[in-house]
Amino acid sequence: MRTNDHASISDLLNQAEVLADTYTDYDTEAARQRVDTKAGSPDTGDGPDARRPVAAHEQAARDLDLAVALIVDTPQAAAALERLADDDRPDPEGAVVFAALLHLARDHDAAQFWWQFAAGGGNRTAAFCLSLAHGRRAEFSDARHWRAEARRLDTAPADTTPTPPARPLLPESIRHQLLTQCRSGTRPTLPARLEAVINRLPVDPDLDYGTIPRPVPTLTHDLPHDHQAPPGTRP
Repeated sequence: MRTNDHASISDLLNQAEVLADTYTDYDTEAARQRVDTKAGSPDTGDGPDARRPVAAHEQAARDLDLAVALIVDTPQAAAALERLADDDRPDPEGAVVFAALLHLARDHDAAQFWWQFAAGGGNRTAAFCLSLAHGRRAEFSDARHWRAEARRLDTAPADTTPTPPARPLLPESIRHQLLTQCRSGTRPTLPARLEAVINRLPVDPDLDYGTIPRPVPTLTHDLPHDHQAPPGTRP
């Protein structure tokens, strides 16, 4: 795959309507702008990486990190994850959020499993993330397949049912930290306390992906909230 075949994160988000179709009242453009306004001023481009072209797989990795940071930053992320753990029916939106947490916890195989689960349910965001996940591994044929799937999947009709006020999945300090890391070109990581919550989840064996963590009904309550931010993070 040639480097110029790899669309930018903005192009892919716009073409696939990623996040906007999954969370129908979420302002995707405003979220992208927050990567600059919340996470710091624009990069001047004076660093050593600015003098060399970014390889396609490196760009895919950066774009996936940014997409994941935006997913966990959505106001509806906590409610979607709760539905995945509590409902009797599968919930693709919750699977997208859960996969994002697993990616941040560096369990990339499990994240891919849950994104494939969500994509099988018709979720465009999951297909988009899969295109980037394969791209970061230089599996460009698979990346093109999932990028085409993201464009093919129909946008779900907007849900006009009133929803209660959203409770953020993660504290503002952590969400800000993830966006800041993306903006600086650093791989976003979760604080140790939060990653420990993910690592304690029960797992199921899978022939292709090894052990796959699964969400529990208490997961969103086990994660730190704004009133209990982990030590070392600024409120």
